[in-house]
Amino acid sequence: MSGTVTAVSSSGEYSFTKGNRDRITLLAGLGVEGDVHAGVTVKHRSRVAQDPTRPNLRQVHLIHEELFTEVGAEGFEVKPGDLGENITTRGIDLLGLPVGTRLHLGDEAVVEVTGLRNPCLQIDTFQAGLLKQVVGRDEAGNLVRKAGIMSVVVEGGVVLPGDTITVRLPAEPHRPLDKV
Repeated sequence: MSGTVTAVSSSGEYSFTKGNRDRITLLAGLGVEGDVHAGVTVKHRSRVAQDPTRPNLRQVHLIHEELFTEVGAEGFEVKPGDLGENITTRGIDLLGLPVGTRLHLGDEAVVEVTGLRNPCLQIDTFQAGLLKQVVGRDEAGNLVRKAGIMSVVVEGGVVLPGDTITVRLPAEPHRPLDKV
C-alpha cells in the first residue's frame, strides 16, 4: 500500500492553520522542526492545561487530501494546511490504518501512527458548519472522526511534496484508531 505526500505545512506559532512549505524536516522523537507542536511532551494547549508531562503522541498531524474533495462537495473550501495538518496525503485510507502503522515518507523519514485527531470547535471558527462535516456518525450511530491522524517521528528526515508514502502495518492483531 502506498500513496503520495501532496503538501507539507508547519507553524512556529499557535495558530489554527499552518503555512505550506517547500519541505519540512522531521526530528526523531520530537516532530516537525520549528513547529509549535514539536516536543517530547504534549504541546497542544488543551493537553498542556491537563498535564504538561504527558508524552506527545501528536507530533505530526496527517490529513488525506480526499477529505477536501468530500467537504468541497458540501460547499466548503479547504486547502492543505488549513486544518492545521503537517502532511497532506493522497491515495491512502489514513483513517482505516491501525495503531502502530509505520508510514515511510520519502527516502528517510518514518512516523508511527498513534491515533485519530479529535476535531475541536476551532474548525467551526475557521468555517462555520465545517465541524459537522469532519465529525459525524456512521450507520450504527458510532462517532466518526475524519480530520486526520496523529503520529510520532521514529526516524527523522526531510519530507517534500511529491514524496512517496509506503505503509508498513504492525503485527496482528490490529488495534483500530481512537482519539489521542
